[in-house]
Formats: sequence, C-alpha cells, structure tokens
Amino acid sequence: MTLSAQTLPLVKDPERLENRLAEIPPEPGVYLMRDNCDRIMYIGKSRKLRSRVRSYFRDAHNKTERIKTMVKLVSEIEFIVTDTESEALALEANLIKQHQPYFNVLLKDDKKYPYLCISWSEDYPRIFITRKRQFGKEKDKFYGPYTDSGLLREIVGLCKRIFPLRQRPKPLFQDRPCLNYDLGMCPGVCQKLISPAEYRQIVQKVAMVFQGRTQELIDILTEQMQTAAESLNFESAARIRDQISGLKSLTANQKVSLPDDTVSRDTVALAANEQNACIQLFQIRAGQLVGRLAFVADAQAEPGAILQRVLEEHYQTADGVEIPTEILVQHELPDGEILADILTQRKGRKVTILTPQRQTKAELIEMVERNAEYELQRMEKLGNVCDGLRQRNLQAMEDLTAILDLPDSPHRIEGYDISHIQGANAVASQVVFIDGLPAKQHYRHYKIKNPTVTAGHSDDFASLAEVIQRRFRKYAEDPQLTRVGNSDWPDLIMIDGGKGQLSSVVGVLQEMNLLEDLRVVSLAKQREEIFLPGESQPLETDAEQPGVQLLRRLRDEAHRFAVSFHRQQRSDQLKRSRLDEIPGLGHHRQKQLLGHFRSVDYIRQATPTQLAEVAGIGPHLAQEIYDYFHPS
Repeated sequence: MTLSAQTLPLVKDPERLENRLAEIPPEPGVYLMRDNCDRIMYIGKSRKLRSRVRSYFRDAHNKTERIKTMVKLVSEIEFIVTDTESEALALEANLIKQHQPYFNVLLKDDKKYPYLCISWSEDYPRIFITRKRQFGKEKDKFYGPYTDSGLLREIVGLCKRIFPLRQRPKPLFQDRPCLNYDLGMCPGVCQKLISPAEYRQIVQKVAMVFQGRTQELIDILTEQMQTAAESLNFESAARIRDQISGLKSLTANQKVSLPDDTVSRDTVALAANEQNACIQLFQIRAGQLVGRLAFVADAQAEPGAILQRVLEEHYQTADGVEIPTEILVQHELPDGEILADILTQRKGRKVTILTPQRQTKAELIEMVERNAEYELQRMEKLGNVCDGLRQRNLQAMEDLTAILDLPDSPHRIEGYDISHIQGANAVASQVVFIDGLPAKQHYRHYKIKNPTVTAGHSDDFASLAEVIQRRFRKYAEDPQLTRVGNSDWPDLIMIDGGKGQLSSVVGVLQEMNLLEDLRVVSLAKQREEIFLPGESQPLETDAEQPGVQLLRRLRDEAHRFAVSFHRQQRSDQLKRSRLDEIPGLGHHRQKQLLGHFRSVDYIRQATPTQLAEVAGIGPHLAQEIYDYFHPS
C-alpha cells in the first residue's frame, strides 16, 4: 500500500514542507506536530512561530537524536496564534497536559521517586502513595516526587492517625463499618456515615501538610490538645502531644539559615552528564526545609531550559497557596519573566524568580546543586550495572530473533501457563515481556471456566485453548481492529508445554482466523526444546544459549505467576464456608448457627422448624437455609 502525499513525512516532500512553513506566521503562539496517523507527537511555543518551526528542518547535524527522530516522522504541522508570549506559555502547558505527546517528555518517569496522590475526583478522596504520575483525571492532585520514600510513608501514616480518614481502598463488610470506625480512625466512609462535603474538609486539612502549611496543622492539634486537657482526658491529650512532637521533628533538623525566614521560597538546581540531568527542588517555608523533590531529565537541552520545564511542570497543577513568593534558580531561565507573571496571576501576589550570584542565597543554590551531584553519581553507578544487564538482554533478543527466523526483534512477548491440582482450582497466567524485560503492568490472571475441567479431571489442552480464545476474542469479533503495530498485540506467544499444548493453541487461533498474524512457539520443560506449529521435531538449539534462556525466564515467570494465583484461590476456598453462599446469612448469624448445631453437616440435616429455634433466625430465613441444602 502506498502512502498518500498527505501522510508522507514532510522531509520526504520538500515542496509541501516549504509551502507549509510559508503559511506559518511570524507571531507568538503554539505549534503542534503530528505523524501520519494524525497523532500529536510534539507541542511547543515560540515568540516567532515561523522561525522556531523552520529551525527543526535546518541544520540537522546540530540536533539531538531525539529531535532528529521526531522530525523524520512529522507529516503535518498545526499552529495556534496568541496575542502574547505569556498566553502561548499557558496554552502550551494546558495542551501538553491534555495530550501528553511522546516527544514532550523531558522529565523521565522511571518510577524511582514516589508521589503522593489525593483523588479529588472521587466523592470520598483517597490518599495514597504511587510511583507513577497519571493525569487521567484532572481533579486528582499529585505532590512530589519525594526523594525520601520512608519519610513520606511516615508522614502519610501520621496523617491517618491524626485525622479520621478512610483506611481501606475497598470496604471490608457490605452492611456495616469495620473496626476502624469504632476506633475513631475512619468516619464510616464505606457506609456513607459522613457526607462527601464533610469528609473533603478533613482531607483538605491533610493536604495542608503536603502544601508546606504544617504550622497551621500544628495550631489545630494544639487547640485539640488543650481541649482534651481541659476535659481531663489526659490520655488523649498525651497522644496529641506526641503527634505534634512528631510533626515538629520532621523539620526540626532541617533548619535553613536565611536572614528573612518569613519568606516562602523554592530553590532549584541541577547536575548533568552527557546523558542525564538530575534536578533537585528544595521547598523552604519560614526558614524550614519542608520538602525535597527530585526529577530526572534527558540532558539534551540547555540547563536553563531544563529548569524552566521542571518549574512549568511542577507548578502546572499547584494551588495558589502552594506557589512560593520567591524562586531561586541555578541558571537563567529562557522565559523566566513570562513564568513569573503567570505564577503571580495564579497566586494573587508578586512571585519573583532570581538567579543569585553571591552571599546566602547563592550558598543555598550551591547546597541544592551539591545534592543533585550526589544523586547523579548514584545514578551513574546504577547505570553501569544496568548497561551490563541491557547488553545481555540485547544479545538474548538478537539470538531469539535468529533462532525463530523472525523478520524483526520481538517487542512484546507473551507467555502462558496453567496451574491446578488434579483439575481443582484450575487457573492460567499471562505474563508479558517488553523488549526482553518483565512488564508486570500487563500481567493477567484467568480462572478456567471450562465445565469439563473439575476436581479429578484436568485438561491442560482445553484450558490453554480457552485462555487464548478469551485473550484474542475481541480481535476475532472485530476484524477491523488494528493488529500489527498495536501495543496490545504480541509479536510472539510462548506456550509452556510441548507439541500437544502448542497444537491446541494453534487450533483455536485457526478457528479465529488469527494465526497468520501471530507467531506461536512452545517450550518443553524436560529438555528445554522449542517447538513450532506444524513441526514434529524441535528446533536445534542449546539450552544455555541466550535466546533460549530468555524464553526460559519467560516460562519460569509464567509458571511462578500461575502457581501463586492458584495457591491464592486454594487458600480462599479453604477459608470460605458454604454458609457464605446463603443470601441474608451474615457472619454473626453464621456464628449463632454453628454455636447451636456445632457443624455444617448438622445444619444441613435440620428442619426449618429446628433452624428457626436459633436466635436471630426467623421462619423465612430458616426456609431459605433449608432450601439451599435441599434444592428441589
């Protein structure tokens, strides 16, 4: 299939490129670069749109590899003209947040540093720690990333002890609150014993801690302590006193000596090598270091531009009260005045961005830079170890490509395995390796639903066929659904087993008309032999060669994941009672029945009249219990 002129990259159509560049005006605004699938790859701003966009297609030898790759893919350029540079900066930030273009990711999300999330999008917001910052819901608020995960967990735990907050992501019981409600640690969110508005007021107080407003929280606790003492509730007063002491100890040894301790300021600096830049941002409130945030970026831009992007992304979702009145930066920002004006408007007070050169503020910059250098050194040490693992993995991928005679190195490999005990609690696992490394976010469990697979009768062939049918059912039902090139579509499927297991999977894929677009192999356990569809003999391979070892790691991970899920299902079954399946029979009534009849067998033999004699069991429920054990 030949690409049309409109879907060809602009670099391959010079005439259309020149015409498009000529249409872009020399005014301030935002530009959007799209690929041949109409996806936004990059969003940028400029004081003069035409000059900035034209620069991407000139002097290619001065561009980074990232920009060179992007330019080769650009098939269309859009632009939005604004009245001022300030409007362009604000519009760029909003569009990047909305579309999350691939080539706009200056800051790396390597899950190294944790964030704190408050899910304001929910009626009863949750407070939890996460390693990944996602902008799927606009109202959710992220704080961080924090360099000290232990301290972050300590602060979150302290907040949950101080304030009555929801302690569980899911309710423990359906019809009543758990013990946390009786202890005063939770306001009964699961049963909606507190209104969303009242609960959100509590969460707003917790947010003050992560906004650097800890002193206000301490004032609230001090008042509570005094009230408890006046009521002669000395135990409660002592507990609150310890909580206040804990909050004060978080910043007691982090005093930063500055002549104007009343000023709120953020200080940001970086250290960089040829590949990476480590950025540290110190949050100082009233002379105390209340937060130390860390970022990692590609060292492809000027230091000032990197700091500019860090500050733009950091303050993008910040409330006005969180923005300091003074920001100290290590390098001059390209658009520092514009950023300061935007932050001033959001805060409602003057925000100043300074690049100090001497005296106390310069010493503070040096301290932040020194912390960034230590972090960079640690990253380099870890990078050397990772480079060795990456090289070994690359060799394994190349070897596997050669073994299976694949046209390209498989990006996504899926492995499947079955686990059961004589057919009981049969489950399956799907594990995914991306570029030879485990991608646990794509792992999946399956409970085998085949009615012929029961305790005492196992069928691995039928179980694997069922799992593969369920995995790829949506592609069979919708032939128009994209397959090749889809991130969810595997380049290679590995089945744990021999020729029989492979044949059962191949059969179901043939029935679904998907076999032509999928490459399937199996790995037998005994001799680590690789089988291909339609081949009676395994491939001639060595069990210790890199490509086979990669498949073995995939197979072992699929086996581990399946066995752990099977054990969980078996454990849950042992904990369950048949009485749990009777509607209306809660935990308390089950205890009364067992206390009266001593065993489930005696309950099964009882008549409705005998069942109704138990306290709390009325005639109607007694009849339901009897009907459950004696179905017509």
